[in-house]
Amino acid sequence: MTRAVIGGIGAAYPAIADQGELWDRFFATHYGGVQRALANRIFKNSGVRSRHAAVNPIVEDVTRWSTARRMQRYLVEALPLGKAAVTDALSAAGVAAADLGMFVVCSCTGYVTPGLDILLARDLGLPPDAGRLFVGHMGCYAALPGLSAVSDYVRTHDRPAALLCTELTSLHLQPPSAEADQIVSHALFADAAAAAVVVPARDGYEILDVASVTDATSADHMTWDVTDLGFRMSLSPQVPEVLKLHVADLVDKVLSRHRLGREDIDGWAVHPGGPRILDVVRDRLELSAEALAPSRQVLAEHGNCSSPTVLMIVDSMRSTRPEHVLAMAFGPGLTLYATLLRAGG
Repeated sequence: MTRAVIGGIGAAYPAIADQGELWDRFFATHYGGVQRALANRIFKNSGVRSRHAAVNPIVEDVTRWSTARRMQRYLVEALPLGKAAVTDALSAAGVAAADLGMFVVCSCTGYVTPGLDILLARDLGLPPDAGRLFVGHMGCYAALPGLSAVSDYVRTHDRPAALLCTELTSLHLQPPSAEADQIVSHALFADAAAAAVVVPARDGYEILDVASVTDATSADHMTWDVTDLGFRMSLSPQVPEVLKLHVADLVDKVLSRHRLGREDIDGWAVHPGGPRILDVVRDRLELSAEALAPSRQVLAEHGNCSSPTVLMIVDSMRSTRPEHVLAMAFGPGLTLYATLLRAGG
């Protein structure tokens, strides 16, 4: 069977924002009274130094915007951001847009019809016969089932495919709330687009395996609700405990299928849902602090960008080029995904 290899990754970001400045110039007054002290602690302990925002609340407060207005802005911001990320990924892979046979787009932060998949296929010059798939509301782990879909296509059709993950969480700033999960989401989440072009056998990371587990008993631990004022996140403090139950078994199951152990993985691309999530993964898998340094670095420099983040972490490993990479991400369901990559060429 044809090998499916990540030939190139591209990323694009809106304007950068300093975490301290966001607090001082907006969130310190967004939250009042006893909320302010809690919010200040959460922001300081978020692990985020800077992040990117298509809509910076210091300049433009969307708190009272209707969902309709936010969706109109989503299209304005998401289209050029997605185009830039895919263009960079195509260039890195040495593939022309006209050669793509499949285009998968993941996003949980906006709705438009015609969708980003159609509009970007038009603007990028994809062939009329290119297949398209839009994946919505899988949240932070969407890139990994997305990679599974494009890699299956490449193996079956021996033709390149592209994956794009685009998220604009800044559009969903909520009115002040005493709920800690709302403060956490405002302290962590950021905007980005990341794309991967997957090609038939050549140099790059081969996608060896994709696996998942969903704990449906904890489905209410992480939600993303459509309201009249944008999308509102609910994030239970029990999420790390659920991850603790499942992450080791999932990782070991994937590795055992390829006669590998944790010690064989020299690149860990773990989605940084927050510092506590990374601590749980580190402790449960008995990893060194250095193993999760790429994840913490991406969190510090870019924040939690939802679905693009794990691709950003994999891309950050280009200079060290580990032989085996285990990518992991978590999201609604409560769902855990793991993807095994192997360097080739």
